[in-house]
Amino acid sequence: MTDLMLLAPEITLLVTGLTVLLLGLFLSAHSKKILGYIATLGCLVAFMLTLNSFGTTAVMFSNSLSIDALSQFFKLVFLTVAILVSIASIKYTDGNDHADEYYVLVLFATIGMMMVASANDLMVLFVAFELASLATYGLAGFEKKNPASIEAAMKYFMIGSLSAALLLLGIGYVYGATGTTNIPEVAQNIGLLASSPMGILSLVLLIAGFGFKIALVPFHMWAPDTYQGAPSLVSALLAAGSKKMGFVAAFKVFITGLIALQADWQMAFAILAVITMTYGNIVALSQTSVKRMLAYSSLAQAGYISMAFVVMTPMALTGGILYALSHGFMKAGAFIATAAVVYMATSENKDILKADHLDSFKGLGKRMPITALCLTVFVLALAGIPPTAGFMSKFILFSSTIQSGLVWLAVIAILNSALSLYYYARVVRYMYAMPAEGERVSEPAPYVVALLLAVVGVLAIGFWPEPFVNMAMEAAKVLIPGGM
Repeated sequence: MTDLMLLAPEITLLVTGLTVLLLGLFLSAHSKKILGYIATLGCLVAFMLTLNSFGTTAVMFSNSLSIDALSQFFKLVFLTVAILVSIASIKYTDGNDHADEYYVLVLFATIGMMMVASANDLMVLFVAFELASLATYGLAGFEKKNPASIEAAMKYFMIGSLSAALLLLGIGYVYGATGTTNIPEVAQNIGLLASSPMGILSLVLLIAGFGFKIALVPFHMWAPDTYQGAPSLVSALLAAGSKKMGFVAAFKVFITGLIALQADWQMAFAILAVITMTYGNIVALSQTSVKRMLAYSSLAQAGYISMAFVVMTPMALTGGILYALSHGFMKAGAFIATAAVVYMATSENKDILKADHLDSFKGLGKRMPITALCLTVFVLALAGIPPTAGFMSKFILFSSTIQSGLVWLAVIAILNSALSLYYYARVVRYMYAMPAEGERVSEPAPYVVALLLAVVGVLAIGFWPEPFVNMAMEAAKVLIPGGM
């Protein structure tokens, strides 16, 4: 019973998902609006249950699942994103006959992400990965009459299947050398893997597999097309939630399980981090689609977080983990704001082909003032402007990189942050310096509520970072128990 109580957040989401699915059978398309409120309530209850048990440590089911500060921190990240997406989706799914399926997929994807955070076994981790992935494949293609959405889902599915195959093959080699898939036991038997020819091969496969999940260059090819073609709120879930699932899994596998092979994978992450942040920022400069720009921006952010694997000090890991939470607020908020603009553009012109084009943001400060103000906060936070969550996260991560002697890496990251300010500022210029092409429109309440909640999160971490940093530090202790 105690074990089940520790899994109460996941059980809550499961019950909520099944309830939404059953109710959906008996409700008309117009009445299904209530399902959004039920889904949001389920996520809120799961969030409170997770927060209430933060700091609890336990293992269960033959050590295949672990409840600790690291898993709970990332569960809070996933649930935060799910809450924001669910609230905004109340308007997006209004009148849609498939709203029940949409919310069930969002809830099940969140369950998969949370199980990845708790996974203490490579096979459990893989199964949880696939639960989340299969749900998000369906969400990416939710707009069945939109060719771009179907294309996004197909590309995501094909590349996701390849990454799953690489990941599973890498896990197979680890098992073949060590005789176990339990992550702590792999760490104990790491000498067998290091002395085997399968050692380097398994590392390459695991880095490639996780590289696809995190969207590190050159494993990123699915991300821009998927984020642009998928519904904006689904892109928010993918960029702000699903990508963090890859990070917590990589933290567990490489830092906990394969720490003895640190010399082999650390340089690989250094190269990938530099290439990813630089490529993401440079390509984002030329984008006219805001969703595609945010996709490449998301690559750059993944490059920053990956610095934690290179520096490997307790403070660097704290910064990387805090960055995951900050990015959840910033990127989810930015995509939700874009979803609100897309809603406005399509409401005015149903035949519009590129509703997320920069032209749709002209004069947004006058047409949708709350959305414009919130989006300004998000893009400035993503650029690392104080006093925001983005600045605080980058300050901790970059300063710890300098303190560890990797000044060159910190300089590259700082220059990339400065470069990103150009394309973020361009969005702000379009919203406030360009003339409005239409009258002021009514901003849908669900979008506004989700945006304001995200802004509160971004500013809370910036103005009052201490509790968030302390939680991230507790999570980092799980990775380096004796190093704090």
